[in-house]
Amino acid sequence: MMALSIDKLSLCINGQVLFAPLSLCVEPGSITSIIGASGVGKSSLLDFLCGILPPEITAAGSARIGNEDIGNLPPQARGLGRLFQEPLLFPHLDVAGNLLFGLRRGNSRRERRERVAAALASVGLEGFEQRDPMTLSGGQQARVALLRVLLAEPRALLLDEPFHSLDDDNRRLVRDLVFAKAKQRDLPTLLVTHDQEDVAAACGAVIQLQAHV
Repeated sequence: MMALSIDKLSLCINGQVLFAPLSLCVEPGSITSIIGASGVGKSSLLDFLCGILPPEITAAGSARIGNEDIGNLPPQARGLGRLFQEPLLFPHLDVAGNLLFGLRRGNSRRERRERVAAALASVGLEGFEQRDPMTLSGGQQARVALLRVLLAEPRALLLDEPFHSLDDDNRRLVRDLVFAKAKQRDLPTLLVTHDQEDVAAACGAVIQLQAHV
């Protein structure tokens, strides 16, 4: 795996710079936490990396995975996996259908189904293939969302407060699972959070975004 790096990034909305120019490097298998006040641009930073900034926000600076500048790549070619505050599972697909959506094409139908089954078993959801995702608990939905991202084989992981909506027990369980999977796969991981427990559990660098003045 390769590092995720940002060089002299600044974002501007309607002529107002959101935060001071930001540079950082997230090594494979490490988790860097991004904290800061609401509205300072934490989620917009992740939007920039994904290539989905709204037109009213302009960016200066660059982002790379390894030596590859991803700034001019279309979103689907950047190799970034992102988890949001909500699982965003497709309600018209069963659990297997959601996970098959994340899998890259090329394997046989049987091989793809076997990979889905193995992934579910790895997070304690063995036999859940035909479940309606809307019947799952919040913690179970979060685990399925994580698997869908990982099955797409991302080069880096972006966490946009994905534990925010979970109760305390599920929050710890899912957070530990996400961090363990990221480290196991050597993924450079960027975590946006308001929660100091998330920051402490990440055991990595902490970047506080400051509003530009």
